[in-house]
Amino acid sequence: MFDYTLAHWSGFFLAAFLLNISPGPDIAFILGHTVRGGRRAGTAAMFGLWAGAFCHVLFAALGLTAIVATSATAFSVVKWIGAVYLVWLGIQSLRSKGDLVPLAEEAQSKSLGSVFRQGVFIDLLNPKVATFFLAFLPQFIVPGAGPMWAQLLLHGTLIIVVAACVEPLVVLTSDRVTCKLRESRSLSLWLERGLGMVFISLGIKLAMTER
Repeated sequence: MFDYTLAHWSGFFLAAFLLNISPGPDIAFILGHTVRGGRRAGTAAMFGLWAGAFCHVLFAALGLTAIVATSATAFSVVKWIGAVYLVWLGIQSLRSKGDLVPLAEEAQSKSLGSVFRQGVFIDLLNPKVATFFLAFLPQFIVPGAGPMWAQLLLHGTLIIVVAACVEPLVVLTSDRVTCKLRESRSLSLWLERGLGMVFISLGIKLAMTER
């Protein structure tokens, strides 16, 4: 089982690497939280996105993603729920008083949990992610290499593994560049406003997405 050629793995990992380094909503989400809340917030955002992506991988392996991909109604429902959720998060950030940094230990722990959940839901409520996995993963299915569901699960998981090699560098770099900015209360207010605009722009982009 899982008997693949070197050419297969070379093509897959190149595609997965290019996928993960290309700018997109995930990178914007991670950057926004890192700039606002530092390395720990960026890491929580990153892990949340990975958890959401892994759920999509499971859905693809189980065939549930096909329902969203082929049903216009299901696609629209998920899309609009996701768009409204993103805009709501953006409004919450815009209404912030800029007092989130620094945070007390208990408040920080609670905030990191909130960031993680945001990452999970943002990925889960994006039907384009579901459609992507359904379109991308089957390209690497090899007849006779194993059950289709197992091959989908393996390749989907490896995409997240590649992300784990790329996205932490985004967190570390952006944290180092912006660490001084977060020491200013007035600047932290504007960082929070900036995160709010990121959320709203992602929500509008998702709302305008077509199948």
